[in-house]
Amino acid sequence: MAPAGSNFPGVNYNDKKINEGKGELMKMKNFPSFINGDSEKKQVQDYLKAISNRNNKVLKPQFHAMISTKFQEHSKEELTKIAENFMDEMGYRKQPFIVVNHNDTENNHVHIVTTRVDKQTGKKISDNYEKLKAQKALSDTLEKLYGLKSEEKLNRLLNYKISSINQLETLLDRNGYKMGKNPNDEKYLTLLKNGVIQQTLKGNQLVFDNKNDKNRTKQLRAILWKYKNIYSNKVFKVEDFRKQEGMLPEEKMREKDKLTPKIEFESELQKKLRDVFGIDIVFHHKDEYQPFGYTLIDHKTGTVYKGSELMKMSELFEFTSEKIGKKLFESLQDYNVRDSDSKMLLMDFLKVRHPENEIKEFMLFGNKKLKNKEIYNAIRNDVREYLKAQNNKDINVIKLEDGKYYVIHSRLHYIGEVEALIGEKQYQKLLDPQIQVTSKTEYKTGNELNKAVNELFFELMKSSGSAKDPAEQERKKRRKRR
Repeated sequence: MAPAGSNFPGVNYNDKKINEGKGELMKMKNFPSFINGDSEKKQVQDYLKAISNRNNKVLKPQFHAMISTKFQEHSKEELTKIAENFMDEMGYRKQPFIVVNHNDTENNHVHIVTTRVDKQTGKKISDNYEKLKAQKALSDTLEKLYGLKSEEKLNRLLNYKISSINQLETLLDRNGYKMGKNPNDEKYLTLLKNGVIQQTLKGNQLVFDNKNDKNRTKQLRAILWKYKNIYSNKVFKVEDFRKQEGMLPEEKMREKDKLTPKIEFESELQKKLRDVFGIDIVFHHKDEYQPFGYTLIDHKTGTVYKGSELMKMSELFEFTSEKIGKKLFESLQDYNVRDSDSKMLLMDFLKVRHPENEIKEFMLFGNKKLKNKEIYNAIRNDVREYLKAQNNKDINVIKLEDGKYYVIHSRLHYIGEVEALIGEKQYQKLLDPQIQVTSKTEYKTGNELNKAVNELFFELMKSSGSAKDPAEQERKKRRKRR
């Protein structure tokens, strides 16, 4: 984040999040013992100011960074550990800093605040090429903690069978790498990730192989023919405005005439081929126009194909004029859409929550991925708290025509039956015909459902105490039988 002045507004910002219940102090490192988690924010600010005042040449001493994971892929504890190692890599190992977790967005993320003035020497910690330095520091941290070695991944990709330089560029781009000519010597190619050079290759090192395995080619054609009739092959446009949204105000003003979204084309068929067979289909297009061709990447055999060699694009896909924002699209993909009921339930919810987006059914892909124990427990806790206070906009309780109650957690991307969250015994009380509730149809036109069901659940929770998960009870029974 942009450097800030000597008052350390980042401390105030994060303290406000904590007071609002949207943040949690995870770590204070390298502060004296009299400054701890119980200290007032002014004490933290004054200590950082005192260090910064050792160098009056540094007018904006605040270092404020944010590390975010995709949705809930890393817990707050994992992100805190990542943040601590990241600060080591950035040269802030001995600096006093705070790490605060925020829970007010779809993505788990932590904020880090410290001073750029070295606590021991009084000199400014170098901020040259800081954005690139931060990307490398994060990459090194992830490799250290999780063994995610970018170099090994890149070497595997470079061993794929390709028939042209364009295929290599498509393969690399699809996996987060960029390829360009070396400005000092055009015979060499530079391979970058997040702006950091990963490797330099000499052009004559590349090997092009135009011969494909006939048996595998036959298999791929059979897979494409079969699954295009099972899953939706309707293709829609996905527009990514996040680069522009992340710009600083002065950057937006400077680039206002050049702001165009990054565009991709997606379909459920593509997702299923990726997930089940390791087959990745990449469309080629110019600007916002419809694709003119596609490339098929077969990760199972490490081979890249020209799509038309396998099946004509017009035979495999049906192109539509529909479009959706990338941020919303990725959120929808993370929901556990397990069956037609949950899909239609989510569709109705989206019409209310996102009326500005005409989301079509073929944009919602089936997803049977289970939420991990930590997220599931967080959902249960949020539902229980909601039933007591009724003030969590992330929770939505809905009754279907068949009488079943469902919960949609919009921040944690969960759709599930209420019975699994509050227990079978209490759920049976919901089925009492004397209890009046609002139907799914009425939900579409307002918030009456939430009001009616919340009142009902509130009474149930007061009378029952903490509900038990029937799935957990069943597991305990099985253990006893053993």
